[in-house]
Amino acid sequence: MNSIELRRELHRHPELSFEEYRTQQTIVEALEAEGIPYRTIAGTGVLAIIEGARGNHRRAVVLRADIDALPITELNDVEYRSESEGVMHACGHDMHTAMLFGVLSELNRERDFEGTLFGLFQPGEELNPGGASLVIKEEPFAGYDVAAVIGQHVDARLEVGEVGICPGEFMASNDELRFYVTGRGGHAARRGDIDDTVTAMCDLVVRTTALNTPDAVVSVGRVVAEGATNVIPDRVTAEGTMRTFDATERERIYSHLRSNAKSVEEKYGVEVVVDINRGYPSVVNDVMLAYEAMIVATDEGIVVRELQRIPMAEDFGYYTECFPSLFYRLGVGDKAGGSHTATFLPDEAAMAVGERMMRRMALHMLNK
Repeated sequence: MNSIELRRELHRHPELSFEEYRTQQTIVEALEAEGIPYRTIAGTGVLAIIEGARGNHRRAVVLRADIDALPITELNDVEYRSESEGVMHACGHDMHTAMLFGVLSELNRERDFEGTLFGLFQPGEELNPGGASLVIKEEPFAGYDVAAVIGQHVDARLEVGEVGICPGEFMASNDELRFYVTGRGGHAARRGDIDDTVTAMCDLVVRTTALNTPDAVVSVGRVVAEGATNVIPDRVTAEGTMRTFDATERERIYSHLRSNAKSVEEKYGVEVVVDINRGYPSVVNDVMLAYEAMIVATDEGIVVRELQRIPMAEDFGYYTECFPSLFYRLGVGDKAGGSHTATFLPDEAAMAVGERMMRRMALHMLNK
């Protein structure tokens, strides 16, 4: 099975986060056919292990691909469209997986490198707590000197033949916010006998979104008040997201969220609960590794675009906290459409570029 064939097989049978059982088996069968050693990891993930023909095998490079899909019904009219109702590879993880397999297959046949190459097929990128956190907890690289963890993600804003690299801070941390306001509901006309939970929540939402800065995103996307035109409910809920690039800023906003809740409680006589589901850390690329990747890409004839940081999140941040790491974007052309949509369809011609880039980076880090 080549990487294109594997990509299409995975695309036909996408699976949601931490449910990637068939995906895992497909990867295992493909690795076994190539004689690549592996073990399972993080439940539904796979860790391939290839030792080079020379050198100290303690030195290691980790190539990572995420394998999960999204709860989206595909609308593309292609022969390999999703056969799983309501599930689709709408973020390109099928391509990430197939490209990693292609790189491993080639390097396993050659083994012309020093050290140990890990191929990490990671589950659950799309869902907290993030499969990367489970990988880290297992400590699979204990006893190795990890020179680099390298990951790539398809990007329709870049053309085929291009990669986008951002040295340093690249992607934001991601926290899920939930707010609960509780008080005495009742007839909307009997103001003296009720606690206005709706107005209290509105006030809290305004205070929350006022925390937005150029370095932080704090947004509320859902508010539920199940009352009526003349009924104030006992309970109002809201949900949102928070994105930051700096750990200190993250903690500062946490503090403001809690103090805002206390102020709203005192002003309206209600109870306010703030539930922060702490998500992925920021993705911070190793600066030297990023610039080395730019040189490698240019030598390969791949066009390099230097990117600015973006307020999107990725659980790859868990790796950047622990090891020298690089996460870059791979161009798939603007005709691919928007990721996380029912018509996302990356150009498969980008796969050869992605495989070439990842292979060269692995050899560069192992042999230097």
